[in-house]
Amino acid sequence: MDVFYEILKLILPAGIVFLTAFYTIKKFLDNEQKKRLLELRKDSQKVITPIRLQAYERVAMFLERISPDTLISRVHKNGMSARMLQAELLGTVRNEFNHNLSQQVYMSDDAWARVKMAKEETIKIINLASSRVKDDTSGADLSRIILQLAMKIERLPSQGAIEYLKAEIRQTF
Repeated sequence: MDVFYEILKLILPAGIVFLTAFYTIKKFLDNEQKKRLLELRKDSQKVITPIRLQAYERVAMFLERISPDTLISRVHKNGMSARMLQAELLGTVRNEFNHNLSQQVYMSDDAWARVKMAKEETIKIINLASSRVKDDTSGADLSRIILQLAMKIERLPSQGAIEYLKAEIRQTF
């Protein structure tokens, strides 16, 4: 039994020293790993932040380009019929949207939902105006009706989405 106590006297302090050293080293290594992760995040932010800002800029430009007044001034050509203009306007909105589709990766889900909603609302305005004219009506008449509808709206869908993007950028950056 004396041998047992002698062994216990040696093993118990050694075990305590081992456990203390183990937990101290473990805590140190965990802290070092956290520092490395923080540093990696910091470095990635240096790269991602400009890309995210560029995505917001591109989407804001898209929203400006699909605003009815801007869209009509770019797309309308003399001699276009109402149906031709409608098709051209809708095609332009969809092409612009598809061209900027990848920007959603860098935006919040709410911001992207607002962008999609602005696109859909703009398409609705165009289609509503087109439903109020005959097929053989001139494109100028359709343009006038689209602009009249747009003026009746308190805030254009694209303007609402731009305001949301600006607020999100101010909050995030």
